[in-house]
Amino acid sequence: MHLREDIKEFLETIPNNVTIVAATKYVSDIEMRDLYNANITNFGENRVEAFLDKYEKLKDINPTWHFIGHLQRNKAKKIINKIDYLHSLDSIELAKIINKEREKPLNCFIEVSINLEESKDGVPYMEIDDFMNQVLQFDKVKIVGFMMMAIKGDSIEDLKNQFERLRDLRDLVSKKYKIDIPYLSMGMSDDYKEAIEASATHIRLGRILWKD
Repeated sequence: MHLREDIKEFLETIPNNVTIVAATKYVSDIEMRDLYNANITNFGENRVEAFLDKYEKLKDINPTWHFIGHLQRNKAKKIINKIDYLHSLDSIELAKIINKEREKPLNCFIEVSINLEESKDGVPYMEIDDFMNQVLQFDKVKIVGFMMMAIKGDSIEDLKNQFERLRDLRDLVSKKYKIDIPYLSMGMSDDYKEAIEASATHIRLGRILWKD
């Protein structure tokens, strides 16, 4: 794979307050160095074994590591002290493991199921209150944002509505619990523009960074 030839110009279209998390599921450690050299230094992995391999191979450049996939509880211990951000906190059981195993507080996004899709992970939006009441007791779990996956194929207005619902829920929870929740991880290669319009702070981009 090769970076798109206009990568510099593409990056200039992204607002300064938005972090690109490169989704590197299908990207080798060598290609990740190309990303890093292009000033894309936040990497998002979604498989534990692949993360561990790339983590070792890229220690010399020390990127910011995000785990963006569903994290199985039986594998969490392997990576929990190696990542900088977890985008997929979706259960109190996982929060308990983080609290037990993590050496210092971990920046966590709560994955929220805005659309209640049975095939998707995440805390159902109407259960977020109960989840917050429990998760705030863990001192090694630092809630920094909410994360979501949009339904693909919907209209632009529907996409915006999905993202705005997460933003509004984040704002409501932040106000109710009197805590700062600054980040929103939403938007991928197909819908990042709509996500940015709805106040995304982190966009998870994959194929759009590369040549077709």
